[in-house]
Amino acid sequence: MKLHFRSYLLIAFTLFLLNSCGSKQASEQTATSAIAGEIKIDGSSTVYPITEAVAEEFRTEQPNVKVTVGISGTGGGFKKFGRGEIDINDASRPIKEKEDSVCAANNIKHIQLKVAFDGLVVVVNKENSFIDHFTVEELKKIWEPGAQGKITKWNQIRSSWPNEEFHLYGPGTASGTYDYFTEAIVGKSGSSRSDYTASEDDNVLVQGITGDKNGIGFFGLAYYEENKDKLKLVGVDNGKGSVMPSIETVKNGTYAPLARPVFIYVSDAAVKKSGVSEFIAFYLNNATTLVPEVGYIPLNNEEYQNELAKFKSFTTPQ
Repeated sequence: MKLHFRSYLLIAFTLFLLNSCGSKQASEQTATSAIAGEIKIDGSSTVYPITEAVAEEFRTEQPNVKVTVGISGTGGGFKKFGRGEIDINDASRPIKEKEDSVCAANNIKHIQLKVAFDGLVVVVNKENSFIDHFTVEELKKIWEPGAQGKITKWNQIRSSWPNEEFHLYGPGTASGTYDYFTEAIVGKSGSSRSDYTASEDDNVLVQGITGDKNGIGFFGLAYYEENKDKLKLVGVDNGKGSVMPSIETVKNGTYAPLARPVFIYVSDAAVKKSGVSEFIAFYLNNATTLVPEVGYIPLNNEEYQNELAKFKSFTTPQ
């Protein structure tokens, strides 16, 4: 009788353990797969590598959340964002007043979150042997609207340079990179000559300059880092001597005026969707690792936590 009772207890205890382990595994599996949904992201080609790197890691942890990341430029992304077509906009500049007005008209509230720093680089063809730097004034002379049809040859910039036509390459007018460059160099955002090869895809610009011995263009530092074997990087002199762009000179502020923060914008409607808040938290908590992996300059940990606290405040009902 005693043996039978002990056997019963042993069987019962074993079943309890198996049931507990099974419940724990089921609970863990449920926790992992509980988040499901779709997150639509678009916007800046500059911010794209950061967001795509985050999305790739997030998909591994949350395979039931579909995250898509597009590239239509900062301005193109804000158009979609203002119409409520996307949840998050990658932006290489702050939102403009007219873009904000469209959001307000459509009852879309939003929050700006800083995610990294980036420098804009000026590059020429790899075979160019006579340029090692430009002054800010020389860049302005090349790119300002009044230069169109008038300033077309290298020796018009410096008399010692060749009497040959240069060809310009740069981001399209919907790009935040274009807005930032024109504001920093020309003095007015969105103001430049229009006779240049424009593209929202920085890879197109890289290919153009690579195949043009008299090519000159600008885009984000990260794209140069990916293509440094194809292009020649030149310094920029803002009156204090020529400085080459690098992670160090962008971070310490000596590479001026072509260094800037980059952002993501999140709508209030988006945070109500499954997976979006988790994605943003994942983004800001992992940025210190992922941002430098794709060639950008991260904020410090405290700054990311401040951005996360700001986001949590935005999602908390008042």
